[in-house]
Amino acid sequence: MPSNIDTDRFPEWRPFIDAVQQRRPDTGTWCEAWTVRDIVVHQAGNAEELARVLSAHLEGQPVGTRGFEEREGPLRAMNDTDLWAALHDRMATLNEIAEAADDVPADTDVGWTGRTMKVPWFAEHMREELVLHTWDITGDNAAAQRQLAQAWMTTHSVIAVGKPLLAKGVKQLQPGERIEARLRVSGSEDVVIDADAERTTISLAEPDGPATLETDAAARVLLLWGRRPADPSRISSSVGPETLGRVRTLLSGY
Repeated sequence: MPSNIDTDRFPEWRPFIDAVQQRRPDTGTWCEAWTVRDIVVHQAGNAEELARVLSAHLEGQPVGTRGFEEREGPLRAMNDTDLWAALHDRMATLNEIAEAADDVPADTDVGWTGRTMKVPWFAEHMREELVLHTWDITGDNAAAQRQLAQAWMTTHSVIAVGKPLLAKGVKQLQPGERIEARLRVSGSEDVVIDADAERTTISLAEPDGPATLETDAAARVLLLWGRRPADPSRISSSVGPETLGRVRTLLSGY
């Protein structure tokens, strides 16, 4: 089994592996309709595609991003032993490519799923996937909540992934319907969303005026990714069920 995965570069790797190993592959998760095995497939595919696209950029031969089915189909066909080895292999390759990318200017843009990401975001995106899907497996335990609550998780979710995270929810808006929302966590910037069927913006801004909903940092990341904390009392709002319901519909995740 490859061991050359830098846990300083990917500190979330070991908690994810531990969570997977503590459950059967067919165990259900908080990610709707996915088992632990489905998450392993998804993570191996993520690592493979992030490495493939970033490596091609470093070699001066950019490639487009493959869809989930194309990258995950061969992995789903593997038996559990081979899939487990593939996950480690893909992560080791991503680790190698991310290390090679350290010499590239950090503000370099690389094409990724219809947008661009900065070079350092490729490793960071895998880190976020590891955090999120560890929570999918473990639920709201203390370790998962600490990982989700890290400030960089919110920043990456908004800046690097924000619009794609809203794309599914935007499709449910009616013509002329507009949703404005402020998602607030005490002591941090608001996540500000302004969306209609034609245009979507999501950004970080200083708190201003009333919040649409207030919560903790970990729960806010879950909401941005179309998930919910197990304890609904972690979310509070005074805007009423219609407005809050529309915001929650917009936050549908991928």
